[in-house]
Amino acid sequence: MDQGLGQFLAYPLSEIPYVAITLIIAFTFHELSHAYVAYKFGDMTAKNQGRLTLNPLKHLDPFGTILIFVAGFGWARPVPVNRFFFKKPRLAGVLVSVAGPLSNLILTALAFIIWYSLVKTGAVAHFPSAFADFFNLFIQLNIVLFIFNLLPFPPLDGYRIIEDLLPNNARAKMTQYESWGSLIFFILVLIPTLSSYTIGPIFNHTVPYVLGGMNNFFIHLFKLS
Repeated sequence: MDQGLGQFLAYPLSEIPYVAITLIIAFTFHELSHAYVAYKFGDMTAKNQGRLTLNPLKHLDPFGTILIFVAGFGWARPVPVNRFFFKKPRLAGVLVSVAGPLSNLILTALAFIIWYSLVKTGAVAHFPSAFADFFNLFIQLNIVLFIFNLLPFPPLDGYRIIEDLLPNNARAKMTQYESWGSLIFFILVLIPTLSSYTIGPIFNHTVPYVLGGMNNFFIHLFKLS
């Protein structure tokens, strides 16, 4: 039965607990970062709706979470943002959108620092192999979330960044077709044949590139090479 269930999952069953823990941490900090930056720029909407919290139940989206286990990438419940409260809507909008993916990159960097600190001191030898498996998955999944959320498709952060950088007339046109853009995006993600030629290549090339670059940086930083 486990083997049959595993056919529908993006990760081996043995890694599901690590994926679940990573998602709780990654999604919580991602959405909290959006909410916090919006709050600092004067928008109380997310705070008033209880999103300025480390409680993961406030941030997890059921469908987006399930998609992580099935497709290997997904999303949390979007933080509500009201640009009306921003004194500089374009700047604030971009920074609010960037804050989410940036939080995943920061989590990746922190995981590298913790791991290579343990390697440098030799303390890693006292931990079971599952500890290394968790750190490896935690780093990879946060990089995936960092890259995935920067894709220029609604409702992802990359789309919101482009939206705030464009002139008002272009922004208005994007809004008109946003629902269609979301539909096309979901089709590209959910249909394996299409995903393998569109979203798939992005992750197959970009994730290893970013992962390798960060890994080499921290190896040199800790003078392990």
